[in-house]
Amino acid sequence: MREKLSERTKEKRFKRFDRLLSCLHIFFVGFAAALVIYLFFIMVIDTGKYRVRAQNQRAGRTFSMRGDIYDRNGIKLATDKVYSDVYAHPANYDSTPEELAKLLAPILKIPKEQLAETLKKPGPVITIKKDIDRNAAKEIAKLHLREISMGKKNTREYPQGTLAAHVLGYYNFDADIANGVEYTAKDKLENVEEPVKFQSTRDGKIIYDFTTDPVATTQPPKGEDITLTIDAAIQHICEKELEKMVKEKEALRGTVLVMNPKNGEILAYAVYPAYDPNNYRKATQEQIKNWTLTDVFPPGSTFKIITVAAAMSLGKINEHSKILDTGKTKIGNWEIKNYDYDIHPYPGDISLEYLFEHSSNIGAINVAKTMTPREFYNVLKDFGFGSRTGIDLPGESSGLLPYWAQWDKGIQATMSYGYGTSVTAMQMISAVQALANNGVKVTPHIIKYSQEEYDKKIHYTQVVTPETAKTITKLLTASVNNGRSVIKMDNYNVAAKTGTSRKPKENAAGYTPYMYTSTVGYLPSSDPQILIYVMVDSAKVGAIWGNTVAGPVFKEVATQTARILNLKQDKKPTVKGDD
Repeated sequence: MREKLSERTKEKRFKRFDRLLSCLHIFFVGFAAALVIYLFFIMVIDTGKYRVRAQNQRAGRTFSMRGDIYDRNGIKLATDKVYSDVYAHPANYDSTPEELAKLLAPILKIPKEQLAETLKKPGPVITIKKDIDRNAAKEIAKLHLREISMGKKNTREYPQGTLAAHVLGYYNFDADIANGVEYTAKDKLENVEEPVKFQSTRDGKIIYDFTTDPVATTQPPKGEDITLTIDAAIQHICEKELEKMVKEKEALRGTVLVMNPKNGEILAYAVYPAYDPNNYRKATQEQIKNWTLTDVFPPGSTFKIITVAAAMSLGKINEHSKILDTGKTKIGNWEIKNYDYDIHPYPGDISLEYLFEHSSNIGAINVAKTMTPREFYNVLKDFGFGSRTGIDLPGESSGLLPYWAQWDKGIQATMSYGYGTSVTAMQMISAVQALANNGVKVTPHIIKYSQEEYDKKIHYTQVVTPETAKTITKLLTASVNNGRSVIKMDNYNVAAKTGTSRKPKENAAGYTPYMYTSTVGYLPSSDPQILIYVMVDSAKVGAIWGNTVAGPVFKEVATQTARILNLKQDKKPTVKGDD
């Protein structure tokens, strides 16, 4: 009886065990199925969410350095400098904070006690120091400390400081924002044939895998270098002389442009006020803006060169033409006078040489009257007014040139002596460049190009005939040599013209009490090699004329540039006793 009870008990136990085993089996099969489904959702269905999490813990990047920028003589104007941030990882400490501090303090130039306290801070990652230079980074790397990592980053530096700041611009690596040549040449400066790709943790520690080249990460590739047409020596002279005059005359701003008229290369591009591109964040918007490309102004009497050239190119006048100058005239209710009317009230029939020398407004008006508005307008368009010059810098304005059908007698008259239109400084020098180059206008440019790029980017346009250009040059040269202008030089014949124009109000009709003073010219006039344009805005001290403000800057820049370039003299020095 007892044996039967025992067997029944055993049988019941076995059945309970089998049921338990079956339940466990079902549970584990279900768990495994649930796990498979969960992993399927993670790896296949819901990858985006977890991919973002992974990317938040590691940063993939292409590490490369921008190319350097040089002046035409090989002087470095912009370059990349690599810095590193240093981090500690407490979880990986093989040494005590004091031992680590003893090793790192001399390299990082941090007091040992202070560094030890930093290394004791809680957290998975401790920032020890940012922006250490390459030499310090190499010294730390030699220590082979598992608990220390370094994150590498680029910083753009400008070794010459403020020199050519508005040409170079600046580059912000963090925001990928650029200005100046840093912007226009961005593709070339960042053109790397084989970029080094790697991933790093958020603290900058490189994550090595089978695709990571450990050597390449320490020797990052570099973009293409570019060479500018700028001559640093001439640039320095222009900036120094411009700043000196602006401060002396308490002016608002100014510019000096120097160009090779034969090929359109800009040899110097000085803009005041300037700024240091190394610290561009501290500069004001007014300092950073290249207003010589964006802002327009009435060119004043320098525009008389274009008026005479336009009429001559159309065959309306010639070298020997006489123009009636009555000293003053009336157009509608508006009376226009020559600036020297009180001295020369009625010059009568004047030569074109006299027109330039005495800057005759009435003479320029009567020259303009020989052309129809349409004829005058078309020649001005050929010279580039009302259009961008195409210079390889950002932000250029097209200026203001009213369409000929909108002209009345007043507009045509004021246009003749530089008030009916508004120009940029670059437009003005580009227009006169054509006259200094046998009538051929060349696209102004700041970057030295390969022949293939040059052929695509730089355009040649015949604006006036070579004969017209040479005649204008001859007349301008004679007007300078015969007069008492400060721009006259002892060793070189200079074809030049000064200008003074009233400054319009920005948001209202009428004019301010201030003036734009300018001088534009080229030398040696027998074979022009340099073209210079000087403009100073709102001088406030002393006599405010193109000849007294812009003229002295032109003279000094011309003298020093001719010396630097060793230009051949085309004028015999005056000997005492000669008439």
